Amino acid sequence: MIAEGQKLRDRLLEMSVRHHRFVVPARIILDVVAMCSALALAVYLRLDLTLDDEIADGFWRVVPLIAALQVLSGFAYGLYRGKWRYGSYDEVAALCATVVTANVALYLLNERYFTERPIPQSSVIVGGLFGLVLMAGIRYAWRLLLEKLRRPNPRNAEKMLVYGAGEEGANIVTSLLRNHNSRYLPVGFLDDSTAKKRLSIMGVPMLGTRADLDYAADRTGATTLLIALPTADADTIEQISSLAGEQGLSVKVLPSLEEVLDGRLTANDIRDLSDEDLLGRRQINTDIDAIASYIASRRVLVTGAGGSIGSELCRQISRLGPSELIMLDRDESALHAVEMSIHGRSLLNTPETVLVDIRDLGTLNDIFEDRRPEVVFHAAALKHLTLLERYPSEAYKTNVIGTWNVLQASADVGVAVVVNISSDKAANPTSVLGYSKRVAERLTADYGLQSTDARYLSVRFGNVLGSRGSVLGIFQHQIARGGPITITDKLATRYFMTIPEAVQLVIQAGAIGDNADVMILDMGEPVMIHQLAQRMIHRSGREIDIEFTGLRPGEKLHEELLAPTESESRSKHQLITHTQVPPLSPDKLGHPPLDIRERMIELS
Repeated sequence: MIAEGQKLRDRLLEMSVRHHRFVVPARIILDVVAMCSALALAVYLRLDLTLDDEIADGFWRVVPLIAALQVLSGFAYGLYRGKWRYGSYDEVAALCATVVTANVALYLLNERYFTERPIPQSSVIVGGLFGLVLMAGIRYAWRLLLEKLRRPNPRNAEKMLVYGAGEEGANIVTSLLRNHNSRYLPVGFLDDSTAKKRLSIMGVPMLGTRADLDYAADRTGATTLLIALPTADADTIEQISSLAGEQGLSVKVLPSLEEVLDGRLTANDIRDLSDEDLLGRRQINTDIDAIASYIASRRVLVTGAGGSIGSELCRQISRLGPSELIMLDRDESALHAVEMSIHGRSLLNTPETVLVDIRDLGTLNDIFEDRRPEVVFHAAALKHLTLLERYPSEAYKTNVIGTWNVLQASADVGVAVVVNISSDKAANPTSVLGYSKRVAERLTADYGLQSTDARYLSVRFGNVLGSRGSVLGIFQHQIARGGPITITDKLATRYFMTIPEAVQLVIQAGAIGDNADVMILDMGEPVMIHQLAQRMIHRSGREIDIEFTGLRPGEKLHEELLAPTESESRSKHQLITHTQVPPLSPDKLGHPPLDIRERMIELS
């Protein structure tokens, strides 16, 4: 019996999406029968529930006429030509136009074609209204039947509560309920908005606010909670996931809005709650037209292309239509990985990948002279603060001299736009990393002020999630080993953003930045590292100790995006501001001194 029911379900679903030679005639017959029945009812009501032989004979003479008019009008407006899915909202206008046209024509013919009116004129008008309602009702009933057939099988799907009854929540529930093979079956909504307390979407009821989560779980038997809030902040996600954990519910989330390129959410977008989600999300609005104007059809070179920021830059730039993308790095394995991520294959045998160290000015000049890039993103750098405190000369060679080499090579071949990727460590620096990045910003500003037909600017931001050495990765590793988690100071805070978010804003800054500017990305509110560690431990469900190691040399308790002596101005983008740094002529670098650290402090 169950197998037969499944066969019937599959057959009806197949018929609902395929317009073969039997389906359209069946729909025409249904509409004709509906219109004739509606007309008969209108005549019957008009004659006070009586129907003599003369009127009956007149009615049957009209039936072929109204049937022909209905069919002709339907074909004329596309109702019977498969232009819209049966029972969809798209065909409502065509249905109304068909009925109105057919009944207006019948009204005129009923008056003039016959010597005597076969049926009363008022019956034509009322019959048209009845027919429209009846045909719409048939379509609505068909739609309800299909929705029921498409719903996930309760025996196989996990029952899911959805927190957030906004547009994203409604879209994902609709998508799940129209997929018979979905892993999840939505059984209830939760939302803190009191205006939605009586809301029901696709038959899925509102069951209360987050405070009613225990009631909703008991009533529905749900085992999963989906947080359908792509812009939820960290506190909201933490509170809801904690409540869900108390009820034994697994927590799922939707991707952030910038991760969903076309805005259409499906069951495949549902994923487990990650540690990155504990830092909150926000929507990034990018001016694609402005970006495309300086990237599309141009030769773009990215230094440090194999790094965390550089590789994401390459991936995003490749989608903007450059005439050529040149990925430059000194790490062959990193170049292999980024090429693989873009094309799905990597033989390292194309001009796209270039193996060069930016410290090598001669070879760098040869590459620039040969490839003639028009836009350069300079992401190559050494970035680990503690290690650079021990080896300041390496920071000087790469972050200072390497940057100068890139700037010089760019100027020699007439690059139009150079974007230097900087760091929040450059604002009021206290470390070798910060000093070297500050000098790089000043060198970039000097090239910008010396140039009249090119733009040189820097982009400054803080920690990015998912990069090598990111605090989240460190904490995850320490939790996996059973602890302890090590933190420098209980009060330490840091700015965080995701790699895609940072790169999106970097590219945008390159489009709107003025010459010699330092563009500062809005990192949101700083995050307390101790609080982040506690959230990750709570999510792990394990007993993990936290140890405080004290600030390391050069490390700040709280990072800054702007030095006290710098003033910021709002740019053309709500999440980007800009400031100025004093230019530094390369002539002042001189030869590498014995005490490089002191020399960088002096230059910064």
